[in-house]
Amino acid sequence: MPANVLPRSEETSRLLSIILLSYQSEQRLRPAVDEIVRSMEAEQIPFELIIVDDGSTDRSFELARKISGEDVRVLTCKLSRNYSSPYSLFAGLSVARGACAASVPDDHQCPPSVIVEMYRMWEKGHKVVVAHRRTRDDGRLNDFFSKLYWAIMNHFSEVAFPPGGSDRFLADREVIDILNSRIHPINTTPVLEVLRLGFSPVFLGYDRPGRPGASRWTLRKKIRLAAATFFGSSSYPLRLITVLGLGIFVTCLFLVLLIVWARLFTDTTLFGLATNGWATTMVVMTMFNGLILLSIGIVAEYIWRIHEEVKGRPGFVIRGAENDSSPSDKPETGNS
Repeated sequence: MPANVLPRSEETSRLLSIILLSYQSEQRLRPAVDEIVRSMEAEQIPFELIIVDDGSTDRSFELARKISGEDVRVLTCKLSRNYSSPYSLFAGLSVARGACAASVPDDHQCPPSVIVEMYRMWEKGHKVVVAHRRTRDDGRLNDFFSKLYWAIMNHFSEVAFPPGGSDRFLADREVIDILNSRIHPINTTPVLEVLRLGFSPVFLGYDRPGRPGASRWTLRKKIRLAAATFFGSSSYPLRLITVLGLGIFVTCLFLVLLIVWARLFTDTTLFGLATNGWATTMVVMTMFNGLILLSIGIVAEYIWRIHEEVKGRPGFVIRGAENDSSPSDKPETGNS
Protein backbone atom coordinates (compact mmCIF):
# COMPACT_ATOMS: atom_id res chain seq x y z
CA MET A 1 0.00 0.00 0.00
CA PRO A 2 1.46 3.42 -0.94
CA ALA A 3 2.83 5.42 1.96
CA ASN A 4 0.55 8.42 1.37
CA VAL A 5 -2.71 6.48 1.73
CA LEU A 6 -4.52 7.78 4.83
CA PRO A 7 -7.05 6.11 7.10
CA ARG A 8 -10.37 5.84 5.26
CA SER A 9 -12.25 8.70 6.95
CA GLU A 10 -9.38 11.18 6.68
CA GLU A 11 -8.53 10.02 3.15
CA THR A 12 -12.09 10.56 1.95
CA SER A 13 -12.28 14.07 3.39
CA ARG A 14 -9.03 15.09 1.64
CA LEU A 15 -9.10 12.84 -1.43
CA LEU A 16 -8.27 14.56 -4.71
CA SER A 17 -9.71 13.05 -7.89
CA ILE A 18 -7.40 13.76 -10.81
CA ILE A 19 -9.07 13.22 -14.19
CA LEU A 20 -6.48 12.43 -16.86
CA LEU A 21 -7.92 13.12 -20.31
CA SER A 22 -6.53 10.57 -22.75
CA TYR A 23 -6.87 10.36 -26.53
CA GLN A 24 -4.47 8.47 -28.81
CA SER A 25 -2.09 8.51 -25.84
CA GLU A 26 -0.17 5.28 -26.27
CA GLN A 27 3.19 7.07 -26.22
CA ARG A 28 2.30 9.77 -23.67
CA LEU A 29 0.19 7.97 -21.09
CA ARG A 30 2.84 6.23 -18.99
CA PRO A 31 5.08 9.33 -18.59
CA ALA A 32 2.03 11.47 -17.75
CA VAL A 33 0.84 9.03 -15.06
CA ASP A 34 4.32 8.67 -13.56
CA GLU A 35 4.73 12.45 -13.37
CA ILE A 36 1.38 12.91 -11.64
CA VAL A 37 1.98 10.09 -9.15
CA ARG A 38 5.45 11.41 -8.25
CA SER A 39 4.11 14.93 -7.70
CA MET A 40 1.19 13.83 -5.50
CA GLU A 41 3.34 11.51 -3.42
CA ALA A 42 5.98 14.19 -2.95
CA GLU A 43 3.29 16.58 -1.69
CA GLN A 44 1.62 13.83 0.41
CA ILE A 45 -1.75 14.45 -1.24
CA PRO A 46 -4.17 11.50 -1.13
CA PHE A 47 -5.49 11.01 -4.64
CA GLU A 48 -7.24 8.81 -7.14
CA LEU A 49 -6.31 9.02 -10.79
CA ILE A 50 -9.13 8.56 -13.30
CA ILE A 51 -7.93 7.91 -16.85
CA VAL A 52 -10.76 8.75 -19.26
CA ASP A 53 -10.07 7.37 -22.73
CA ASP A 54 -11.94 9.46 -25.30
CA GLY A 55 -12.55 6.70 -27.84
CA SER A 56 -8.90 6.13 -28.80
CA THR A 57 -8.21 3.75 -31.69
CA ASP A 58 -4.67 2.87 -30.61
CA ARG A 59 -3.62 0.85 -27.53
CA SER A 60 -4.20 3.71 -25.09
CA PHE A 61 -7.00 2.00 -23.17
CA GLU A 62 -5.15 -1.32 -22.94
CA LEU A 63 -2.18 0.54 -21.48
CA ALA A 64 -4.46 2.41 -19.08
CA ARG A 65 -5.93 -0.89 -17.84
CA LYS A 66 -2.43 -2.24 -17.31
CA ILE A 67 -1.50 0.81 -15.25
CA SER A 68 -4.74 0.45 -13.29
CA GLY A 69 -3.83 -3.14 -12.43
CA GLU A 70 -0.49 -1.97 -11.05
CA ASP A 71 -1.88 0.78 -8.79
CA VAL A 72 -5.15 0.60 -6.86
CA ARG A 73 -5.41 4.39 -6.95
CA VAL A 74 -5.90 4.35 -10.72
CA LEU A 75 -9.36 3.98 -12.29
CA THR A 76 -9.85 3.72 -16.04
CA CYS A 77 -12.91 4.20 -18.21
CA LYS A 78 -13.40 4.32 -21.95
CA LEU A 79 -16.00 6.35 -23.82
CA SER A 80 -17.94 4.65 -26.59
CA ARG A 81 -16.54 7.05 -29.21
CA ASN A 82 -14.53 10.25 -29.52
CA TYR A 83 -16.65 12.94 -27.85
CA SER A 84 -13.90 15.61 -27.32
CA SER A 85 -12.27 16.70 -24.07
CA PRO A 86 -15.16 18.69 -22.49
CA TYR A 87 -17.38 15.59 -22.55
CA SER A 88 -14.49 13.43 -21.33
CA LEU A 89 -14.19 15.74 -18.34
CA PHE A 90 -17.93 15.49 -17.65
CA ALA A 91 -17.54 11.70 -17.75
CA GLY A 92 -14.63 11.81 -15.33
CA LEU A 93 -16.56 13.99 -12.91
CA SER A 94 -19.45 11.51 -12.99
CA VAL A 95 -17.25 8.74 -11.55
CA ALA A 96 -14.98 10.85 -9.32
CA ARG A 97 -15.17 9.92 -5.63
CA GLY A 98 -12.90 12.57 -4.13
CA ALA A 99 -13.70 15.53 -1.92
CA CYS A 100 -12.54 17.65 -4.85
CA ALA A 101 -11.58 17.02 -8.46
CA ALA A 102 -9.34 18.53 -11.13
CA SER A 103 -8.41 17.58 -14.67
CA VAL A 104 -5.11 17.36 -16.48
CA PRO A 105 -4.33 16.61 -20.16
CA ASP A 106 -2.02 13.81 -21.25
CA ASP A 107 0.32 16.12 -23.21
CA HIS A 108 1.98 17.93 -20.28
CA GLN A 109 0.23 21.21 -21.16
CA CYS A 110 -0.79 21.64 -17.53
CA PRO A 111 2.07 20.78 -15.11
CA PRO A 112 1.12 18.76 -12.00
CA SER A 113 2.45 21.67 -9.93
CA VAL A 114 -0.63 23.62 -11.03
CA ILE A 115 -2.88 20.86 -9.65
CA VAL A 116 -0.94 21.00 -6.37
CA GLU A 117 -1.38 24.78 -6.13
CA MET A 118 -5.12 24.50 -6.81
CA TYR A 119 -5.43 21.77 -4.17
CA ARG A 120 -3.64 23.93 -1.58
CA MET A 121 -6.05 26.77 -2.34
CA TRP A 122 -8.96 24.35 -1.92
CA GLU A 123 -7.56 23.35 1.49
CA LYS A 124 -7.80 27.03 2.44
CA GLY A 125 -11.54 26.97 1.76
CA HIS A 126 -11.96 27.91 -1.90
CA LYS A 127 -14.59 25.72 -3.55
CA VAL A 128 -13.68 26.61 -7.15
CA VAL A 129 -10.17 27.33 -8.39
CA VAL A 130 -9.77 28.10 -12.09
CA ALA A 131 -6.34 27.84 -13.71
CA HIS A 132 -5.79 30.08 -16.72
CA ARG A 133 -2.92 30.43 -19.16
CA ARG A 134 -0.78 33.50 -18.53
CA THR A 135 1.39 32.75 -21.54
CA ARG A 136 1.18 30.30 -24.45
CA ASP A 137 3.32 29.47 -27.46
CA ASP A 138 1.12 28.07 -30.23
CA GLY A 139 2.45 30.37 -32.95
CA ARG A 140 1.67 34.04 -33.48
CA LEU A 141 -1.44 33.43 -35.59
CA ASN A 142 -3.02 30.95 -33.16
CA ASP A 143 -2.11 33.12 -30.18
CA PHE A 144 -3.66 36.18 -31.84
CA PHE A 145 -6.95 34.46 -32.64
CA SER A 146 -7.07 32.90 -29.16
CA LYS A 147 -6.65 36.29 -27.47
CA LEU A 148 -9.20 37.84 -29.83
CA TYR A 149 -11.74 35.10 -29.16
CA TRP A 150 -11.52 35.35 -25.38
CA ALA A 151 -11.65 39.17 -25.58
CA ILE A 152 -14.90 38.85 -27.57
CA MET A 153 -16.23 36.29 -25.11
CA ASN A 154 -15.57 38.51 -22.10
CA HIS A 155 -17.18 41.47 -23.84
CA PHE A 156 -20.39 39.76 -24.94
CA SER A 157 -20.73 36.80 -22.59
CA GLU A 158 -22.76 36.68 -19.40
CA VAL A 159 -19.92 34.69 -17.81
CA ALA A 160 -16.62 36.29 -16.78
CA PHE A 161 -13.75 34.21 -18.15
CA PRO A 162 -10.17 34.64 -16.93
CA PRO A 163 -7.65 36.35 -19.24
CA GLY A 164 -6.60 34.02 -22.04
CA GLY A 165 -9.45 31.62 -21.31
CA SER A 166 -9.32 28.38 -19.37
CA ASP A 167 -10.29 24.72 -19.53
CA ARG A 168 -8.76 23.70 -16.18
CA PHE A 169 -10.32 23.98 -12.75
CA LEU A 170 -10.54 22.32 -9.36
CA ALA A 171 -14.03 21.94 -7.91
CA ASP A 172 -15.25 21.00 -4.46
CA ARG A 173 -17.52 17.97 -4.00
CA GLU A 174 -20.53 20.28 -3.56
CA VAL A 175 -19.93 21.76 -7.02
CA ILE A 176 -19.23 18.34 -8.57
CA ASP A 177 -22.53 16.99 -7.27
CA ILE A 178 -24.40 19.92 -8.82
CA LEU A 179 -22.66 19.37 -12.17
CA ASN A 180 -23.50 15.66 -12.09
CA SER A 181 -27.13 16.02 -11.03
CA ARG A 182 -28.31 19.34 -12.47
CA ILE A 183 -26.29 20.03 -15.63
CA HIS A 184 -27.05 18.28 -18.92
CA PRO A 185 -23.66 17.92 -20.66
CA ILE A 186 -24.78 18.84 -24.16
CA ASN A 187 -23.37 21.79 -26.14
CA THR A 188 -21.56 23.19 -23.13
CA THR A 189 -18.26 22.82 -21.31
CA PRO A 190 -17.48 22.05 -17.64
CA VAL A 191 -15.53 25.28 -17.08
CA LEU A 192 -18.42 27.33 -18.47
CA GLU A 193 -20.89 25.66 -16.13
CA VAL A 194 -18.57 25.98 -13.13
CA LEU A 195 -18.11 29.70 -13.74
CA ARG A 196 -21.85 30.13 -14.24
CA LEU A 197 -22.59 28.46 -10.89
CA GLY A 198 -20.61 31.07 -8.98
CA PHE A 199 -19.17 29.90 -5.63
CA SER A 200 -16.74 32.87 -5.74
CA PRO A 201 -14.13 31.27 -8.04
CA VAL A 202 -10.49 32.25 -7.63
CA PHE A 203 -8.10 32.36 -10.58
CA LEU A 204 -4.62 30.90 -10.76
CA GLY A 205 -2.36 31.92 -13.66
CA TYR A 206 0.32 29.62 -15.01
CA ASP A 207 2.76 29.54 -17.93
CA ARG A 208 1.83 26.80 -20.35
CA PRO A 209 4.80 24.76 -21.60
CA GLY A 210 5.47 24.35 -25.31
CA ARG A 211 3.46 21.66 -27.02
CA PRO A 212 5.41 18.53 -28.04
CA GLY A 213 4.30 17.66 -31.57
CA ALA A 214 1.18 18.74 -33.45
CA SER A 215 -2.04 19.63 -31.66
CA ARG A 216 -4.86 17.07 -31.79
CA TRP A 217 -7.37 19.93 -31.74
CA THR A 218 -8.44 20.18 -35.37
CA LEU A 219 -9.97 23.36 -36.79
CA ARG A 220 -13.37 21.66 -36.81
CA LYS A 221 -13.13 20.80 -33.10
CA LYS A 222 -12.00 24.34 -32.26
CA ILE A 223 -14.95 25.85 -34.14
CA ARG A 224 -17.42 23.49 -32.44
CA LEU A 225 -15.98 24.30 -29.00
CA ALA A 226 -15.98 28.04 -29.73
CA ALA A 227 -19.62 27.92 -30.88
CA ALA A 228 -20.71 25.85 -27.87
CA THR A 229 -18.97 28.24 -25.47
CA PHE A 230 -20.26 31.40 -27.14
CA PHE A 231 -23.89 30.40 -27.68
CA GLY A 232 -23.95 28.62 -24.31
CA SER A 233 -22.83 31.70 -22.39
CA SER A 234 -24.27 34.64 -24.34
CA SER A 235 -27.71 35.77 -25.43
CA TYR A 236 -26.19 38.81 -27.13
CA PRO A 237 -26.96 37.65 -30.72
CA LEU A 238 -30.67 37.42 -29.88
CA ARG A 239 -30.68 40.87 -28.30
CA LEU A 240 -28.73 42.18 -31.30
CA ILE A 241 -31.51 40.97 -33.63
CA THR A 242 -34.07 42.89 -31.55
CA VAL A 243 -32.01 46.10 -31.51
CA LEU A 244 -31.14 45.79 -35.21
CA GLY A 245 -34.76 45.13 -36.17
CA LEU A 246 -35.99 48.10 -34.14
CA GLY A 247 -33.33 50.38 -35.61
CA ILE A 248 -34.13 49.40 -39.19
CA PHE A 249 -37.87 49.74 -38.54
CA VAL A 250 -37.44 53.32 -37.27
CA THR A 251 -35.13 54.16 -40.18
CA CYS A 252 -37.55 52.73 -42.75
CA LEU A 253 -40.47 54.60 -41.16
CA PHE A 254 -38.54 57.84 -41.48
CA LEU A 255 -37.68 57.08 -45.12
CA VAL A 256 -41.31 56.27 -45.96
CA LEU A 257 -42.46 59.59 -44.54
CA LEU A 258 -39.70 61.38 -46.41
CA ILE A 259 -40.58 59.70 -49.73
CA VAL A 260 -44.31 60.44 -49.28
CA TRP A 261 -43.53 64.11 -48.58
CA ALA A 262 -41.25 64.29 -51.61
CA ARG A 263 -43.89 62.81 -53.90
CA LEU A 264 -46.63 65.11 -52.64
CA PHE A 265 -44.79 68.41 -52.45
CA THR A 266 -42.09 68.18 -55.14
CA ASP A 267 -42.00 67.37 -58.83
CA THR A 268 -42.13 63.88 -60.30
CA THR A 269 -38.44 63.30 -59.60
CA LEU A 270 -37.15 62.03 -56.32
CA PHE A 271 -34.56 64.53 -55.10
CA GLY A 272 -33.75 65.39 -58.70
CA LEU A 273 -33.35 61.77 -59.83
CA ALA A 274 -35.56 59.81 -62.22
CA THR A 275 -37.92 57.58 -60.30
CA ASN A 276 -37.94 54.42 -62.35
CA GLY A 277 -37.85 52.64 -59.04
CA TRP A 278 -36.72 49.15 -59.96
CA ALA A 279 -33.11 49.52 -58.81
CA THR A 280 -34.10 50.98 -55.45
CA THR A 281 -36.73 48.28 -54.99
CA MET A 282 -34.26 45.47 -55.73
CA VAL A 283 -31.60 46.91 -53.42
CA VAL A 284 -34.06 47.31 -50.54
CA MET A 285 -35.55 43.83 -51.07
CA THR A 286 -32.10 42.24 -51.21
CA MET A 287 -30.95 44.03 -48.07
CA PHE A 288 -34.00 43.04 -46.07
CA ASN A 289 -34.04 39.46 -47.34
CA GLY A 290 -30.42 39.12 -46.29
CA LEU A 291 -31.19 40.60 -42.87
CA ILE A 292 -34.11 38.21 -42.42
CA LEU A 293 -32.02 35.18 -43.37
CA LEU A 294 -29.21 36.27 -41.04
CA SER A 295 -31.66 36.72 -38.18
CA ILE A 296 -33.26 33.33 -38.84
CA GLY A 297 -29.79 31.74 -38.89
CA ILE A 298 -28.88 33.18 -35.49
CA VAL A 299 -32.21 32.13 -33.98
CA ALA A 300 -31.73 28.68 -35.53
CA GLU A 301 -28.46 28.26 -33.62
CA TYR A 302 -30.39 28.55 -30.35
CA ILE A 303 -33.33 26.46 -31.57
CA TRP A 304 -30.91 23.70 -32.62
CA ARG A 305 -29.44 23.67 -29.12
CA ILE A 306 -32.94 23.53 -27.58
CA HIS A 307 -33.70 20.63 -29.92
CA GLU A 308 -30.59 18.77 -28.73
CA GLU A 309 -31.57 19.34 -25.10
CA VAL A 310 -35.17 18.15 -25.37
CA LYS A 311 -34.14 14.92 -27.09
CA GLY A 312 -32.55 13.94 -23.78
CA ARG A 313 -29.63 12.07 -25.33
CA PRO A 314 -26.65 11.39 -23.06
CA GLY A 315 -23.67 13.69 -23.38
CA PHE A 316 -21.35 10.68 -23.17
CA VAL A 317 -21.44 6.92 -22.74
CA ILE A 318 -18.86 5.00 -20.69
CA ARG A 319 -18.26 1.53 -22.12
CA GLY A 320 -16.48 0.11 -19.11
CA ALA A 321 -14.38 0.93 -16.06
CA GLU A 322 -11.64 -0.74 -14.05
CA ASN A 323 -11.04 -0.59 -10.27
CA ASP A 324 -14.52 0.80 -9.66
CA SER A 325 -15.63 0.19 -6.09
CA SER A 326 -19.27 -0.11 -7.20
CA PRO A 327 -19.25 -1.80 -10.60
CA SER A 328 -22.38 -2.00 -12.70
CA ASP A 329 -23.26 -4.12 -15.71
CA LYS A 330 -25.01 -1.18 -17.33
CA PRO A 331 -23.10 1.50 -19.25
CA GLU A 332 -23.01 4.85 -17.51
CA THR A 333 -24.32 7.83 -19.43
CA GLY A 334 -24.15 11.56 -19.05
CA ASN A 335 -27.89 12.08 -18.80
CA SER A 336 -28.84 14.26 -15.86
